[in-house]
Amino acid sequence: MSKLKVAGVFSGILQVDLDNWTIPMLREEVAKHANCDSASVNLICGGKVLKDDENNQKLSEYGIKNNAKVLTTKVSTSDKGECLKKQFMAEEERSRLLDRIKAAAEALSKRHAEGSLPMSEEYYNIELEDQSGQKVYMGSESERRGAMMGLMLHANAKNLMRKKMYKEALEVLVMGEEAFSLCDIKFLEMVDNVPILNIDMVWCYFMLRDIKCLSMAGERLAKARQGIERCHGKDLIRVRVLQGGCHPELAVYMRLELLEGIVAYHSGQYDNCRKALTSAQAKYNQLQVPDDALSLLVGMGYREKEAQRALRMNKLDVERAVAFIIEEREKRVQRRKEDIQRQREIMEQKTYGMTPLKKAVNLQILNHLVSIGFKKPLAAEALRRNENDIQMALNDLTNLETSSNIQAYVDSRKQKRVSAIAEKLASMGFERSRVVAAMLATGSFKGALNVLTAQGGPHPEVADDGRVASAASGQNSNDSNTHTQDNNNVNSDSLSEVADMEIEEEPSEQEQERDIDMENEIARELTGDALSDYDIEVTTEGEAITEYFSQLASTENI
Repeated sequence: MSKLKVAGVFSGILQVDLDNWTIPMLREEVAKHANCDSASVNLICGGKVLKDDENNQKLSEYGIKNNAKVLTTKVSTSDKGECLKKQFMAEEERSRLLDRIKAAAEALSKRHAEGSLPMSEEYYNIELEDQSGQKVYMGSESERRGAMMGLMLHANAKNLMRKKMYKEALEVLVMGEEAFSLCDIKFLEMVDNVPILNIDMVWCYFMLRDIKCLSMAGERLAKARQGIERCHGKDLIRVRVLQGGCHPELAVYMRLELLEGIVAYHSGQYDNCRKALTSAQAKYNQLQVPDDALSLLVGMGYREKEAQRALRMNKLDVERAVAFIIEEREKRVQRRKEDIQRQREIMEQKTYGMTPLKKAVNLQILNHLVSIGFKKPLAAEALRRNENDIQMALNDLTNLETSSNIQAYVDSRKQKRVSAIAEKLASMGFERSRVVAAMLATGSFKGALNVLTAQGGPHPEVADDGRVASAASGQNSNDSNTHTQDNNNVNSDSLSEVADMEIEEEPSEQEQERDIDMENEIARELTGDALSDYDIEVTTEGEAITEYFSQLASTENI
């Protein structure tokens, strides 16, 4: 028999059989000593409320050991009913949140992996990159979708972990693991995303104090260590090459060793526990940033958070930390430039429309066709019709009859777009002649709208050459090359200049069903920061190391 030290509604020592007693049996025993109904007794051990388990797990399976401390509290039956009601409502809310996260990640990965254009109100484009910022091209669409969805769900789970929503984070991590399983095993062996995901899952077990997952935790940590060592190379050679000599991985290995020590402790492997904890503590000490080094960098104008990160990832070397910050800032500036360029490309692709299979026109192939002498709108339409098949597009472009038909379609589509934009602006109360002049001046619907409203009201003066007229001119254009109020067409000169502008269309059924808020939230979490997985705040880890060294000492003294 083992002893439990009980405090609360009943204080004393209970003799229990850890290998045969269940939580309900312990609850009954406490209720008998406290002279109350067992339904009103709450049991807390190791910072976790002990709940009745459907599988009748034994006390030892919950990690309860000899001389463990159990806190007991008493609640009224009505309070317990209200508590159960709140728990049920919270569970429903949690389930809805998880469903939204999964649906949004699936929708985003499907659209962006298959080459579809971003939808309206979607001001981002999701692409796979390696740690050096280079695009990653995978074999099949299903693999791309799996990788994208896995990365999105992992990023979302990390955000939930920062909010201390570990139960929700754990379920999202399980979804992410399932998504990664769609990828080729050879690809997964080359990256450390899945090993870090496993470490994060075990960290959630620990923060939830879920001792029931102990055996699973050991298996996950073994896979994580094997995967991360294979990916990082012997003596971390690959990491050093990729990261230019800095040490971003220190916090990840520290957390891994801490969790290995915790699992070893609860498995009774005390020597392995001490060894792992000692190594974790050494790494934890290396991650403590001295005040003088931090003050020096902050005094140089760097933000405290980026200074801490730079020092931790460069073994507290101030000179290397400064170089690291400068390089990181340059990368962010370059990324912003690339994002702006990509947004321009997306807007251009939207003007060409989608292929029959809902793919965007390939701009690389399009530019190649333009370089050999074909007009851009004509070449774009040929590619659109032929699913970006360059040979079939060339056949159409070099066939006189087909090329003429494509040109006629392009001209018709341009005229419809311009007329639609003009109609939209005219419906707002602007005179059609001013509408066309504003479009010529700006080249976009939004730009034209800004020009037309610049003078205030629906009748600002716009010169016939496309410039905004001065407030004193008070004259309307009568130029034959602009629309009159009753004319619904536009001449060929105007057509060629405004044909490439965008127009907002009615949302499709697919767009109407989108969870835009959740999709945007997930997209915001994809920062493009290659080192985000390694950037861990280690305060809780330090506390856990101290806690388990103390427990280890107590166990060895028994």
